[in-house]
Amino acid sequence: MTNSVHTNISAAIALQNLTRTNDRLGEVQGRISTGLKVQGAKDNAAIWAIAQGQRADVGALSAVKQSLDRATSIADVALSAGESVSDLLNQLKEKVVAAKDPSLKTQSRQLLDADFKALLKAIATQVSNAEFDGGNLLNGSLTSGIKFLANGDATSFITLSSKNLSLGGAIVELTLSDSLLSLTGATQALTRLDDSITQLNGALGAIGAEAKQIQAHNTFVTKLIDTLDSGIGNLVDADLAKESARLQALQVQQQLGAQSLSIANQAPQIILSLFRGG
Repeated sequence: MTNSVHTNISAAIALQNLTRTNDRLGEVQGRISTGLKVQGAKDNAAIWAIAQGQRADVGALSAVKQSLDRATSIADVALSAGESVSDLLNQLKEKVVAAKDPSLKTQSRQLLDADFKALLKAIATQVSNAEFDGGNLLNGSLTSGIKFLANGDATSFITLSSKNLSLGGAIVELTLSDSLLSLTGATQALTRLDDSITQLNGALGAIGAEAKQIQAHNTFVTKLIDTLDSGIGNLVDADLAKESARLQALQVQQQLGAQSLSIANQAPQIILSLFRGG
């Protein structure tokens, strides 16, 4: 090898090796600090593109889950109110059957009728307040129900049907004009009440079935999001145990490279000894 004060081949080689080691050390430190082996497109364009596509799918499914969570809340409120109405109808049955007693005096009938109408007003109040986030399935305002997202492409939907529990409707046939002040009125009210109880049970059963379907689909979407998250992790997450081992090895190489460069830089000093007197 030529000895020269202008060109130090050994130092150049040592510097190149040290630079490569520093670059690799920076990459490992980046993976350790972020926890990702693929941080951007320049790390691995194909893997990064696949991961980004999966992240988009996760975002879309998160929106679906939010929609289904809202559906669950609306259904839960409707069911709670419907069950309260059912309890009130059961209480009404006690009043109406009592009013069928032909031996009742006028004052007793008046008291029963007052309780009867108070319970009907309570039903109306329950129905009007069965609202969550602007959605009320029980007051007849939503004739076609409410649709909620079912997939990430927004091409499929799950519908919660509406059930009109307003007084005098197809389900709760009783109205405030019904009266227990006479035996005839009590008889008519009992017929409507029995029909109302049967129809209400069917309506609540339908809402409950739809709510169960929504719950099952929500569980599926949650699992699907978790699976996609896991898949993204498999693609881009760094193995920190391996990266830790690499870091230690590269740190040793860095120190050796720096020492090698230092030795190589001292080589021109040898030339001076050739010009010293004997």
